[in-house]
Amino acid sequence: MDPDFLPDAVDLERPNVARIYDWALGGTANWAVDRQYGELALQAFPLARALARGNRDFLGRAVRYCLSRGITQFLDLGSGIPTAGNVHEVADDHVDDSRCVYVDNEPVAVAHGRILLEEAGDVGRHAVLHADLRDAQDVWAAALATGVLDPDEPICLLSVAVLHFLPDAGGVREAIRDYRRLLAPGSAYVLSHATESGVGGTELEQIRRLVKLSERSSSPAVSRSLDEIAAFFGTFDVVEPGIVPVGEWRPDPGAATVPLASVVGGVGRKPGGRNA
Repeated sequence: MDPDFLPDAVDLERPNVARIYDWALGGTANWAVDRQYGELALQAFPLARALARGNRDFLGRAVRYCLSRGITQFLDLGSGIPTAGNVHEVADDHVDDSRCVYVDNEPVAVAHGRILLEEAGDVGRHAVLHADLRDAQDVWAAALATGVLDPDEPICLLSVAVLHFLPDAGGVREAIRDYRRLLAPGSAYVLSHATESGVGGTELEQIRRLVKLSERSSSPAVSRSLDEIAAFFGTFDVVEPGIVPVGEWRPDPGAATVPLASVVGGVGRKPGGRNA
């Protein structure tokens, strides 16, 4: 990546999960420290890149599902560095007036997001916020202040491949609960998360090595059980097929799936009432 492109507060001493994920997906918004870590991650978990792509494909399918249910607004928490298949790109391919606000606390992710939207976005329908997703009330207020989202209409909240970098002690559960309460009835919540539940053999050994390796990064990983992951949905109705490995969540007909169980995903819908 161009060394002159250095937003304020960029930490180049330790690998960063957003930049590592960008590297895994073939992006260029990363530095040597991130690529070196990525190579170590591949040694620990050889299918890490395939799993990253499988997770990205899950994101696209989940967005399309929400669009098919009439939800055209999106609040993407921990959105990461823009790459092919961003939420607004998937949505705009299907609905002309979709709206999306991205949220991330990584300066490079935010800077690249703003550049992308300046070049190919719509200021009236797309925005990027530099914020910590755990500050739910502040994030919500800032997202509404952009004028992009209508809080009285259903919104799809997304936290894809991000919560497993946030420990419970940091208030992440309370934050997701607050977002759920703020969403209008009929809204959706899209989640993917790393887990060891139901994982065995070589894959379990590899995911544990990857979690251990993450201690060297700026955001050590947390592996939660399926029950702990399900709790993020609160009283939302989890749609079929439930919380399953991301490659098994409504796969496109004929598409190759990632045969791994260590990252699961699901989509929930909010029933009537704002306190779900």
